[in-house]
Amino acid sequence: MAPKNLPAPHNSILRAAARKFVLLILIAGAFAGVWYLGKLRGRQKIDRFAQCLSDKGTVMYGLFWCPHCEDHKELFGTSFHNVHYVECGTLDHKEQPQCAQEGLKDFPTWRFADGERHAGGLSLQDLATKTGCSLQ
Repeated sequence: MAPKNLPAPHNSILRAAARKFVLLILIAGAFAGVWYLGKLRGRQKIDRFAQCLSDKGTVMYGLFWCPHCEDHKELFGTSFHNVHYVECGTLDHKEQPQCAQEGLKDFPTWRFADGERHAGGLSLQDLATKTGCSLQ
């Protein structure tokens, strides 16, 4: 509130500036809210997609030191925890016996419910097409 000893024109200028500031804050808050809800909705789509892959028996095999495996994990972002993932690397940079027994040589390798395998990169759309899981 403006001090009472200021002339009337100064009070009205301060009130107008305060209204503009409040309006600016409200507009910024609205944009932030819309942005956040958009991000949340997109993340929920990827969560559902990743869970669908797991529910349909899709498995990703990878190595913690493999840059291509990291790229695939980043496609899912925080939703990667919903993907059925098998770590094939050991701390001494050897292969886990399970992965060696399955004859996995290239990583990442995706195994689908029908037994088919795909070594190397797949886009989310490719995974959706192969599994019938929706990206929507």
